[in-house]
This record gives sequence, structure tokens and C-alpha cells, in this order.
Amino acid sequence: MPATPAWPPKSAPRLFVAQVLAEGAQVALDGPQAHYLGRVMRVAPGDAVILCDNVTGEWAARVTEAGKRDVLLTAETLLRPREAVPDFTLCAALLKKDRFDLVLEKACELGVARIQPVLTRRCVADKLNLERARTILTEAAEQCARTALPELLAPVKLDALLRNWEAGRTLFFADENGGDPAAAAFAANSGPAALLTGPEGGFDEAERTAIRALPQARAITLGPRILRGETAAIAATALWMGTVGDWQPGT
Repeated sequence: MPATPAWPPKSAPRLFVAQVLAEGAQVALDGPQAHYLGRVMRVAPGDAVILCDNVTGEWAARVTEAGKRDVLLTAETLLRPREAVPDFTLCAALLKKDRFDLVLEKACELGVARIQPVLTRRCVADKLNLERARTILTEAAEQCARTALPELLAPVKLDALLRNWEAGRTLFFADENGGDPAAAAFAANSGPAALLTGPEGGFDEAERTAIRALPQARAITLGPRILRGETAAIAATALWMGTVGDWQPGT
């Protein structure tokens, strides 16, 4: 007898939905998600789709109806609860659109809890399309099988960020003028953390002085080479995750 195929199959499409899911919940999709399932993936009644709601976790669902513009699914089985996320905020200065898109995508893949875009004096970009940015994060989470979406905050000016800083959160400041080696600083300061990285032109002296004056700030160095803004954000986030985040066995 041939083995019974696994259900849901690993090749099943994966989508985040706004509706909170439960066993037997009916999920009606339209717009781009219905187009993706119906026209791109060509799902039919009975096919499996993986749904995530960013609240309860990841569910196996079955297609009930598949029309040209609407797809109806039924949630059947909870596969995984929503993942526990390390308390880490990436405070990244806004970059040119394609470069900040990369930061958003990779920060999601790396497992950050939230992303705080920051406006500094040398930022080339001064605004962010939040709806588009959330779409980038959602697509990244779907591709890398996350069950939690990073929280995306509205851009804030650096002085406001520092003025309202949370008392119990360490701010690791990637300072191109130098600081403590990043891995050692991360290991010595466990707990709620954030990482601040700069724009294409770096921080100016007044900004650097203001950051270093924050009691919770810890200046770090990311090595002997000058890194682009997107490289610094991605590399330092990965290093934090590997040092004190959830990349360690048993975390």
C-alpha cells in the first residue's frame, strides 16, 4: 500500500490573514490574496492552505470554494502556536527605498519583534509608506515560515526617540567612530534591547553626542570596515540573535 501523503503538504501556499483563527473558522479571501490562490497557485476545493493570524499561530486550512475573485477556506488544525519572539527592536535610520526594503525583509527573517524607522539629519529619505512596508514584512514572514509579524512603528525623529526612551531597554548604538566589540557588548547586556543604525552619511557629531549621553546607550563597533546602513542593520541584528537571541539551543 502506498504511504498516505502528509497533510498539509509542505508545498501548500502560506498566507497571513487579519481574522483570528480557530478550529472550524471560515475565512473568506478576496483581492490580491484570492488572486494569488486562485490564479497563481490554482487552488481547488479540498486543497490545503497554511494560514497565520499573528495571534494564535499557524493553521492548516482547506479550500471550501475557489472562485475567480473569492476563495473560501476552513481552518482545521493548529499546527504551531505563535512563536515566542525575543524582545529586540531594530531602530534603523531611513535609507533609500530599495535599501530600506532590504532591511525590512531581512529583519523579519532574522526574527526581530519590532522595527522603529528613525529620521536623522543625514537621512536621504524622509518618509516611509507604512502600508507598503507592512506588505514587505508580511511577504517575508510568509516566505520564511514565521508565525509572528514584526511590529512596524511610524518613523520618528532621533531626538524624540531618545527623549522618550524606555528606562529598562538597552540601546546598542552602532557608532562608526568606535565602541565596544558588538558580540561582547551584547553578551554583557542581556534583557530588552534595541539596536540603532545610521543613514547613508552616518550620524553627525551632535547626534552622536546626544546618543552617547543617553544612560541606556552602549556604543558598539561592527568591525574594522565601513558598512552600508543596510549591511550594519542586518549584520548587527544577526549577531545579536546569535549571541543572546533565540538562535541558541533551548531558546
